[in-house]
Amino acid sequence: MGDTLEFNEIYQEVKGSWNDGRLRFSKQNVVYKSSKTGKVDSIPASELNLAQWRRVCLGHGIKLGTSSGHVYKYDGFRDTDFEKISEFFKTNYKLELAEKDMCVKGWNWGTAKFSGPLLSFDVNDNTAFEVPLSNVSQCATGKNEVTLEFHQNDDTEVSLMEVRFYVPPSQSDERQDPVEAFAQSVLSKADVIQATGDAVCIFKELQCLTPRGRYDIRIYPTFLHLHGKTFDYKIPYTTVLRLFLLPHKDQRQMFFVISLDPPIKQGQTRYHFLILLFSKEEDISLTLNMSEEDVERRFEGKLSKNMSGSLYEMVSRVMKALVNRKITVPGNFQGHSGAQCITCSYKASSGLLYPLERGFIYVHKPPVHLRFEEISCVNFARGTTTTRSFDFEIETKQGNQYTFSSIEREEYGKLFDFVNAKKLNIKNRGFKEGMKGNIDEYSDSDEDQHDAYLERMKAEGKIREEGNDSDESDAESDESFNPGEEDDDIAEEYDSNASASDSSEDGDDSEDDSAKKKKAKKPKPVKEKKERKPRKEKKKKQKDTGGPKRPMSAYMLWLNSSRERIKSENPGISITEISKKAGEMWRQLGKDEKEEWDAKAGEAKRDYDKAKKEYKESGGGSASVSKKESKKSGGKKDEKKRKSAGGDKDKDRGGNDSFKSREFIETSESSSDSDHKSKSKRKKESDDDEEEEAMTTPASSEEESD
Repeated sequence: MGDTLEFNEIYQEVKGSWNDGRLRFSKQNVVYKSSKTGKVDSIPASELNLAQWRRVCLGHGIKLGTSSGHVYKYDGFRDTDFEKISEFFKTNYKLELAEKDMCVKGWNWGTAKFSGPLLSFDVNDNTAFEVPLSNVSQCATGKNEVTLEFHQNDDTEVSLMEVRFYVPPSQSDERQDPVEAFAQSVLSKADVIQATGDAVCIFKELQCLTPRGRYDIRIYPTFLHLHGKTFDYKIPYTTVLRLFLLPHKDQRQMFFVISLDPPIKQGQTRYHFLILLFSKEEDISLTLNMSEEDVERRFEGKLSKNMSGSLYEMVSRVMKALVNRKITVPGNFQGHSGAQCITCSYKASSGLLYPLERGFIYVHKPPVHLRFEEISCVNFARGTTTTRSFDFEIETKQGNQYTFSSIEREEYGKLFDFVNAKKLNIKNRGFKEGMKGNIDEYSDSDEDQHDAYLERMKAEGKIREEGNDSDESDAESDESFNPGEEDDDIAEEYDSNASASDSSEDGDDSEDDSAKKKKAKKPKPVKEKKERKPRKEKKKKQKDTGGPKRPMSAYMLWLNSSRERIKSENPGISITEISKKAGEMWRQLGKDEKEEWDAKAGEAKRDYDKAKKEYKESGGGSASVSKKESKKSGGKKDEKKRKSAGGDKDKDRGGNDSFKSREFIETSESSSDSDHKSKSKRKKESDDDEEEEAMTTPASSEEESD
């Protein structure tokens, strides 16, 4: 048998709720650590004087008693654990683990026994139930009755409010009332706060952030009393989990944070943290309401009767001595501005995030404390409002997620190095360089995030590939087309590139056409919408449908062969999800598998080049070229004819401003649509007749002169 025994998922009852944790038996002590709060209970082995093995609701449990009167109960053991635990206790603690049966008869008449902090109700010398007296908040007496009221726990679904005991009158001892004796036994161990005696010291008008307001803090030996104008709070020192002393980012103020479990309550509001704000410049002289001998005996040199210094130092020093817990301060972390904290927002409220040696704490609204041991992973995400900031997400093992947003981009390097040094699991590890260069890269690495933009790009790329209306590869077409931009000019540039890629022979002709269109635009600016529609239709007319289809890329060949398999493995998957899934599978393919598909794509490209060559040699595509050339030559003749006609008409008309035939000629020249030409001719039919007269008149005059 080893030197230690360790058990996971061991439960401890705390005011009606079960908190899980880890239990370890060693030669020196028994240690239990709660998973919820991180609180550690350590029982020295030399103080153990009782060990019982009992059958309870969660399997089997162990009840341990100490010589100082404390009782500890742990449940969640299996039946097979009894032998090894019993052997370990005999060997190391010289203590026998006794089996104790519980009474399950359901009787409500028995004997009440007070054993240390427990009230046990026994039936025939077997315990029916036990009441921890520390859970009792109030004890009231009546005629032959004692009523116990209990502290409420927000974590429980069902809470026990009160229990009433009937105490029969006793005939043997008439000097003491049995009801009063019962009540005094309960109150001696109950968690009932009674402000008896004088306070050790008082701090006046301290600024409190949660609960908000200014409070007088009265320090008593066993509890803390917050006295405000509206509310009063009494906080037992046993409910204090941790103390924090945190410097403000402005270097002029200090936060003093007290973590509480259970929290203080005001109506339906729960305050798990008590946060005080101090100015560093504020000093105080403090005198304890105790004699010097009592101070020395009680605090063992931690405090003195007369003290002076900064107000925050005095409060933290007194609290540390009374609560008997260490004060946590920020570690070696230093942000971009030199402060030990990071400015951020949590739940729409701005605050400060402090990276500590063993966790993170955020102040102040609402305060959050996260220990490293309860953190499952962290994530650096892109800011939702601006690229100058990022979000820091923390996910706990219980499934809760905390997002601290609007962190300045300059803090990324420091925070990443800190998280990496603490060996926390980072979701998007490896994107530190990308963050410094481009803040979008590290956000895209989150595989769980739904990226609608990426899906739309893949879907449109797939449509272009299947329609054979793309460039050489799908990657090139994605780069030349940006669906995020809605400007039609960009779409026209993409269209012109696509037409050029469809027919390499027509590249020079298409350049000439674009040059002419630019010249036609210069004389008179026209609305862009009227010019764009004919261009798109012209592109469709120029497409050669009789030629061989362009070959597919390696990725598209692989996708066509794998599409049915992806559908069968993922029933009900949509088209966009197929594209996303296929992209992930393609990236995961090995080099050898990709080379196989690259070879198939290369073979398809060679077959296409061969078919294209044969198609050209057989005269394919020449008809469309001749049509375009004839159209251009005809257009040039018409232009010269109309220009000459316009010149003669200007001479005849002189300075008539109402005549605008040149403008309509140029407008019709700039449009390649025949319907547009006919429409403009119908509008100016009378002007065309005048043009014919102007053209025939000079010729007749020359004949007469001859």
